[in-house]
Amino acid sequence: MTVACATVALTVSATPRLALVGNDDNDLYRTLLLNGVEVTRHNTVDDAISSLPKGIGLIVTATGYPEKRTEISAEQYADLSRRGTRIYIEYPALLPGCEMADSTVSGRLERGVVTSGFFGKNLPEMSILGINGCTYIPANTKSMLVAYAKVAGFDTAQFGLTDTEVHPLLFFAGKDRMASTTRLSHFCQSRFGPSDSWKTVWQCVLRWVMRDNKFTLGILPVDPVATLAPDDNVDENARINAVRRGAKWLSKANLFIHPSWEVTEIGKYQPKNGDPNLFFGPAITSDMLQGDGSRGVMEGHGSTVLADGSQLYRYFIRADVQGETAMLLASAAYVTGDKQYSPVAERLLDYLFYSSGFRGGARNDPDSCSYGLISWANTHPGTFFNDDNARCILGAIGASAMMDNQRWNRYIVENILGNLRTCSKQGFQGNALEQRDIQRNGWRYYNERDFVNPHPHFESWMWACYLWLYDKTGYQPLLDKAREGIRITMEAYPDRWLSQNGIQQERARMILPLAWLIRVEDTPQHREWLDTVVSKLLESQVECGAIREELGSSAQDKNKILVTSNEAYGKNEASLIAINGDPVSDMLYTCNFSFFSLNEAAHATGNPRYAKAVKQLADFLVRIQVNSPAHPDIDGAWFRAFDYDRWDYWASNADNGWGAWCTLTGWIQSWIVSTEALVHKQKSYWDITSDMNMKDAMKKSLWMMD
Repeated sequence: MTVACATVALTVSATPRLALVGNDDNDLYRTLLLNGVEVTRHNTVDDAISSLPKGIGLIVTATGYPEKRTEISAEQYADLSRRGTRIYIEYPALLPGCEMADSTVSGRLERGVVTSGFFGKNLPEMSILGINGCTYIPANTKSMLVAYAKVAGFDTAQFGLTDTEVHPLLFFAGKDRMASTTRLSHFCQSRFGPSDSWKTVWQCVLRWVMRDNKFTLGILPVDPVATLAPDDNVDENARINAVRRGAKWLSKANLFIHPSWEVTEIGKYQPKNGDPNLFFGPAITSDMLQGDGSRGVMEGHGSTVLADGSQLYRYFIRADVQGETAMLLASAAYVTGDKQYSPVAERLLDYLFYSSGFRGGARNDPDSCSYGLISWANTHPGTFFNDDNARCILGAIGASAMMDNQRWNRYIVENILGNLRTCSKQGFQGNALEQRDIQRNGWRYYNERDFVNPHPHFESWMWACYLWLYDKTGYQPLLDKAREGIRITMEAYPDRWLSQNGIQQERARMILPLAWLIRVEDTPQHREWLDTVVSKLLESQVECGAIREELGSSAQDKNKILVTSNEAYGKNEASLIAINGDPVSDMLYTCNFSFFSLNEAAHATGNPRYAKAVKQLADFLVRIQVNSPAHPDIDGAWFRAFDYDRWDYWASNADNGWGAWCTLTGWIQSWIVSTEALVHKQKSYWDITSDMNMKDAMKKSLWMMD
């Protein structure tokens, strides 16, 4: 397996020697060789013991993991004890003096927690270690170095080890014996994190085994890694390459659905009306036929990393992803000139509006009150999320403009009007509407009600759609509803704003309608509103360009997203951070939407401070694009989380569906790639869509408002 290496200066004061039992592709063995450690490798414990010189430490790895435990007999343990040999053994079938269970257990949300001072000041007690694909042996010991437990927190077990089940993971099992109840030596293949913490773990373990407290571990193989270092220059060739790689990732990950496996695989892993956070299944592999866009595109990866370093795929087919991904592909064609992308984008839009059923049934019946609305997903045909409709339509508009193909204009107009007529007098729709309720109540019930919902994540981008269509058609109710919703929301800022995964993402979402409000009504107050939100957001932009996440208050936490206990970890959607100040940026909720919106704000106002922030963020995103020779299906993607202090993919993985290492063709990939294309062209979305002719489609659709 090829891996990228995160490398620091190599300083080994002496040349220690070790014996290791394991395979030649074992990550620990490879790391020892990379660090110039003289190590003899053996296939069996018998071979190692028979040729073991006095004073040499022994490492026994779990070659049969997880099916078979590591075998060392009582006699072999006794022999090693007589010799005074220090031994590290993992996943043992027998460990004298330690009670171990007969059966093993597979973990899910648990993480490693440091429980002693053994690892020094760089890894103090309660530090968290990510251990993917962990199968462990329950054991009884009082000398834990690392525990295994479900704990909340980013770097540190925020609530300690209280109110959670605790199992030993690494411990002393005698004077010269250290044991692990799982396999820790495949840390690169299994993508353990954070990398710097695991380097400390192995340096300390090796120091103990080799009786050499001066040994320094200089090189630790890591995959995946960021494409560029934090101080690497990002020129326009690098930006174009990021766009190209971002588009190619869709095919490398085999995300385009093919009819040959659409029914068997998709149907198997997405139960009708089930919880979408549980729609996970195995990877779509290269031996399966790749679709051409006519049957849609999948969302991407879930955040669970398996023992072999692979990730489960999300078997949830969403409408917003289709429109957004069409824009991604059109952007790639727009920047690179590669003509292969546009036909796929066109087929995705045809799938979205014609063949998928997202606009089927009552959504396509002119006599229906839900006419024009687009279903959230093919498993939830009667659910309409305001923000998902907005992103779906913005994607379709952007793709249409960049491909110079406007044959979907009527569907775009009908969707915007379908949302306009179901929002309140004040311009709010709420988090989601259900078709059965709309059909029962009638659209005028929603249009005439008094209702406010100062929650930009769910409301604000539909206002942006209203403003965009108003600019093209002059239809006054579009401006009136958008302006009123924006006014009420800005008067509620910040204390009465509701938040989803944190206040930062709400700011990120609010910038776009504020920028486009200036496009249609450039007033001092509107500029002041925009600068209020942008300035506060940019207080959290750090030197490398990343935007630090920020939690909202518990009073704003309407959906109870904040993780307030160990028990709550992994139960709901959640932030990537535990406390404000954690050095994490979020590509699913904040950096992606900030990037697109700030570019619109910079062009709308000409403000050089906004333009500088866009450039910093654009370069940061180019640098952190995933580079993974070992896992082509994630190479060229962006993960949700990035720890910009460590320059590593690390965060709290508390979100039950879209965690730290998820990918997403729509929300993440599309907005980053498309905005990188706009930055390269020195244009805004507003500019490139300005010539779209929506008046004819509006004239044919205004009956919807009668």
